[in-house]
Amino acid sequence: MTLIFATNNRHKVEEMQAAIGNSFQLITLQEAGINIDIPEPHDTLEANATEKSQTIYRLTGIDCFSEDTGLETEALHGEPGVKSARYACPEPVEGAGDEKAPEKNMEKLLQNLQPHANRRARFRTVISLILGGREFLFEGICEGAIETAPRGSHGFGYDPIFTPHGASQTFGEMTLEQKSLYSHRRRAADKLVSFLQSPG
Repeated sequence: MTLIFATNNRHKVEEMQAAIGNSFQLITLQEAGINIDIPEPHDTLEANATEKSQTIYRLTGIDCFSEDTGLETEALHGEPGVKSARYACPEPVEGAGDEKAPEKNMEKLLQNLQPHANRRARFRTVISLILGGREFLFEGICEGAIETAPRGSHGFGYDPIFTPHGASQTFGEMTLEQKSLYSHRRRAADKLVSFLQSPG
């Protein structure tokens, strides 16, 4: 089975490929010859994931899936949530790229959490699969806490300030193999793979 993964984020592709292994062939947007930036205008992860997968399916007619992920903090009533990727920079700056956005996002979150003793947070991933024109949703959650300062240089996004429950290292300090033991994206991907491999 061949599926298009509706993303241009190489980190997400790397994590997803590690999660699915050789279960099926994964084609990235770039490999599919699709060079568009799909908007994420909605206020839920589910709706954004659906937007991306349905857009690619309309363009190609090929079975595909997408994912949207948010970091939700308890003290800030779920922030940054669906706006995680653009928390500090709501609108992209022309020509600026997104290389500095993760650092700015972490800086803003740490600043907003400073007055709060409650550091509980969770990563939540929603995968939208379009198979034969029908949509199926899968969710993966990783509970944890936000540190007071970044640690580690692995991973991406908020990984250096998030420590999953049961671990002593942040995602930023873990290898990809170590992160996969806790990863929200891996948990959602496992459900996806299980669904695709189920008879009927």
